[in-house]
Amino acid sequence: MNSPNQPLPTFDEVLLCTPQTTAEQVGLFLRRCLIPCSRGEKIYTMLYADELSYDVSCRAEELFRHLQRYNSIYRLIILCNCEREHSYIPSVFSQYKVHMIPQRPLAEIQQYLQDHYRVVQPSSSAASVFKDNMCVGIVSSKRAGVGK
Repeated sequence: MNSPNQPLPTFDEVLLCTPQTTAEQVGLFLRRCLIPCSRGEKIYTMLYADELSYDVSCRAEELFRHLQRYNSIYRLIILCNCEREHSYIPSVFSQYKVHMIPQRPLAEIQQYLQDHYRVVQPSSSAASVFKDNMCVGIVSSKRAGVGK
């Protein structure tokens, strides 16, 4: 987000982890990140890596250590919930831990996201449902199961 013209991450740069994420999914992601090729300067991000099962986490660490020998220049960010910092992945990579505080004001971050998620030519699409022709939106409720 250093420049308003910088693109958002592509689908292959982000892995959203859940307890159901498989070792194969993590393996494919780590291979994209760590196998040297001419893909440019992508920044790979694993979100909620603390949610991975113990078995998947162990296999991910093993594969990471193996692939890391072939490529010492990579960009990998692993984001975890600070309340689960004692789970496997945060513990294994704790020596690299950086407490992150956003460096940009919230209004600037919101403007950047609005610029990238706004539908330019509004038509009869789902984007017309969200405020200001946004193609994404967050729907929440304090009460569970009320038709979201």
